[in-house]
Amino acid sequence: MDSTTATIATDRLTQLKSFEETMGGVKGLVDSGISEVPAMFRTASPVLLESPKPPLGDSQLTIPTIDLKGGVYFKNQDSDTRRSLVDKIGEAADKWGFFQVVNHGIPLDVLEKVNEGVRGFHEQDAELKKRFYSRDHTRKMVYYSNYDLFTSQAASWRDTMCAYMAPDPPTSEDLPPICGKIMMEYKKEVMKLVELLFELLSEALGLNPKHLKDMDCSKSLVMFGHYYPPCPQPDLTLGLVKHTDFSFLSIVLQGNVGGLQVFHDDQYWLDVPRVPGALVVNVGDLLQLISNDKFRSVEHRVIANGAAEPRISVACLFSIVMKEDPRVYGPIKELITEQNPPKYRDTTIVELSSMYGSKGVNTSALHPFKI
Repeated sequence: MDSTTATIATDRLTQLKSFEETMGGVKGLVDSGISEVPAMFRTASPVLLESPKPPLGDSQLTIPTIDLKGGVYFKNQDSDTRRSLVDKIGEAADKWGFFQVVNHGIPLDVLEKVNEGVRGFHEQDAELKKRFYSRDHTRKMVYYSNYDLFTSQAASWRDTMCAYMAPDPPTSEDLPPICGKIMMEYKKEVMKLVELLFELLSEALGLNPKHLKDMDCSKSLVMFGHYYPPCPQPDLTLGLVKHTDFSFLSIVLQGNVGGLQVFHDDQYWLDVPRVPGALVVNVGDLLQLISNDKFRSVEHRVIANGAAEPRISVACLFSIVMKEDPRVYGPIKELITEQNPPKYRDTTIVELSSMYGSKGVNTSALHPFKI
């Protein structure tokens, strides 16, 4: 390392430490009246221009939206309706790795309240937030800015609250008063929804409807409340760098401001449109592994927020993430044939999780486990 490189590295570390010590996150910078994006957030311009947008008017390049016919309430409907849903969700998980669901059974007022609760947490008095500021994921609830703040090449323009909601749920004392109650209510609703989704995905794989549930795919839930403040120079940074999710499945509630993009067919960054009342569902790395690449965990990112109001998103990841679990996972045996041999070796959540924790967010945890 030459002296110039060493100086840059030292200056960046100083910036990161100073930023971390404020415990105010990106919102604290915005509230201070900052008019330029600090160097520690600046992303190399090729990252923002690394792939073309799709041709205008190409209707084939649109994230699928699937009507769940009332969510859990549709279960008693006819078999043709269910078969149609199985086919649609299986195709979306295979070809896209992303889809939106409407008529999913979660009341609109619950969606609105959890969105407002997350916004309220981030916009409350800074001193009230600071007691949650931590990178210690043994705690039930933490708040920080950038999970990978000290390992990424550039910090992202967002703050995050993170709570472990299942299987060992937090108490009311573990959660912030401003949003704890609605977080617990939303958890119950989203866990009912994900059980239905895993049933449909199991059937799409040709398995018993309870197969993925019996593998504990829906057992563990981590809820993230992301806050993307308005950015004075949104072309210089990102809200969240490209990444895949370390989960079996992720369910995301977008707020009033868009910005989520999906990398489709290794060719285009596609905007995920805001559909009123919809939830975004995406396949995670763990589901890609156990489905032996039948379902795809695809890269996605969030562009920096250029709107006048903050962008809010509530992401529920069905995964252990930073918690230890000795269970072994590998490609589902019923899916393996001579024509479809296993593409991954068996591994544990602990090993996968340690791999995820040691890498940058923008690289998949699956590569080291490929056969």
